[in-house]
Amino acid sequence: MLEKQSLKMELIDGDTYRQTLCKDLGFSKEDRIENIRRLGKAAWSFKDKVDVIMIAAINPFEAIRRELKEKYGTKTVWIKCDMPVLIKRDTKGLYKRALLHDDHPDKIFNLTGVNDTYEVPAHPDLVIDTSQDTAAQSVQKFYEFLLLSRASYFS
Repeated sequence: MLEKQSLKMELIDGDTYRQTLCKDLGFSKEDRIENIRRLGKAAWSFKDKVDVIMIAAINPFEAIRRELKEKYGTKTVWIKCDMPVLIKRDTKGLYKRALLHDDHPDKIFNLTGVNDTYEVPAHPDLVIDTSQDTAAQSVQKFYEFLLLSRASYFS
């Protein structure tokens, strides 16, 4: 959809960057904040090369959201989903593992929103509720938001 508008996009994928730029980080609060800080800096490095930059990562803390907004002018898109729906969609098996008994050897203890902190965004610029909206509706909302957000930078 962005290509049809002749817009260039860069995607900063949190999972990918966890294997490279952020491979030294764990999942403590401090490391999660540093992870997002590094992703923000990486995204900023593309500002003169592309039209749209997206960071696809779980950003569980309001303080770092505010920091990125103040430093880079970022916008927060909250991809919201009810927990039962997330568990049902569990393609990586992470929720299943996080919900195991504490003494189970496969138990995950740091899954954001389950057994680790997730602060609901105080003032998201866009909320997409994938529990309610279809995939097509979610994509359309995000696309329209991107076009409007991009236009607002130049008006």
